Amino acid sequence: METTLPISATDQAMQLEWNYGAHNYHPVPVVLTRGEGVFVWDVEKKRYFDFLSAYSAVSQGHCHPRIINAMIQQAQQLTLTSRAFYNDKTGLCEKYLCDYFGYDKALLMNSGAEGGETALKLTRKWAYKVKGIPQNEAKTVYAAGNFWGRTLAAISSSTDPSSTNDFGPLLPGYIVIPYNDLTALEETFKSDPNIAGFMVEPIQGEAGVVVPDEGYLRGVRELCTAYNVLFIADEVQTGIGRTGTRVACDHEGVKPDLLILGKALSGGTMPVSAVLTSDEVMLTIKPGEHGSTYGGNPLACVVTMEALQVVEDEKLAENATAMGNIFRSRMTALTQKTDLVKSVRGRGLLNAIVIKERPDLGSETAWEICLKLKDNGLLTKPTHGDKIRFAPPLVINEDQMHEACDIIEKTILAF
Repeated sequence: METTLPISATDQAMQLEWNYGAHNYHPVPVVLTRGEGVFVWDVEKKRYFDFLSAYSAVSQGHCHPRIINAMIQQAQQLTLTSRAFYNDKTGLCEKYLCDYFGYDKALLMNSGAEGGETALKLTRKWAYKVKGIPQNEAKTVYAAGNFWGRTLAAISSSTDPSSTNDFGPLLPGYIVIPYNDLTALEETFKSDPNIAGFMVEPIQGEAGVVVPDEGYLRGVRELCTAYNVLFIADEVQTGIGRTGTRVACDHEGVKPDLLILGKALSGGTMPVSAVLTSDEVMLTIKPGEHGSTYGGNPLACVVTMEALQVVEDEKLAENATAMGNIFRSRMTALTQKTDLVKSVRGRGLLNAIVIKERPDLGSETAWEICLKLKDNGLLTKPTHGDKIRFAPPLVINEDQMHEACDIIEKTILAF
């Protein structure tokens, strides 16, 4: 008599997604059901170090009790009004953001991609209303290797074929130049008077944690000022303590004209993003010209204020610096033990190792390492083939960091 083996909870969950969801992701095969601090648990009750933090959204740790409590209290009182009416939380949050980051105005949206779109629309509106660029001729400049979302506006600046193939026609008005190249930036500014803004990540995350040369951001600031071009910093991933300072631009003491934030703005509880800028830029947009039903909702506002206060109260930026130094030291030592790790790079707790592809595994080497890391109790994922990104919650302590590094070392040396 033929017997059918019972399907595991893991296989069942993955099969449901495969059967009824779009096939637009390629997840590591683990099904998570609970999270606390730096750890997550799967449906089979196995515990893992989370070294991706939902792409830095869970910087304050999974289910931080202060953030969750603030969320629950507000959810029981008022969640959404739309912006057809005032509510008693949006203004408080806007003031909190402006005071916290040092800007005149804040515009709240939901996703990081919406934050980028908002910054682009503000830049174009400013170009026509303030700089005097002729209508429909404004251009924005981007760095090759950028990633700020999957909308048509975002992929129009992409140099990654997997983002752009079969999605054309892309939006006009985009110029893409090499990253970390001030000469190319100045030549571009010189050659075209209709440039409105330059959007750049202080550290390119999705490209594999690419850290620019010291002085690059200062140079960007100086050139944007000299040519009357808006400096737009995409700090959706690098902001809010991740690299060891409040925002990554602080490492060079520069202030962008527009600051885009997201991800950790809510501590990983709900989609919240924001663009901060000056009165000159923000007030070019008038009622009815931009918005979102959920943008600036009272639930998001309460969560945002608490999430940012947790970063301050628990000194998470300072901890990111200390723990990041330990991580890079351990990984640099690992490069002396194996040629599988070609290099280590990063800042704070946004780091990556570059993997030497093994002949028998080829372009799948980094992926296979991540599968073994999963088996050994640590979760992360490759980016751009041969790079593995490591970005744990900023609440990680020294003992936990060494335990996690032990797992990484053991896993890679086993190859």
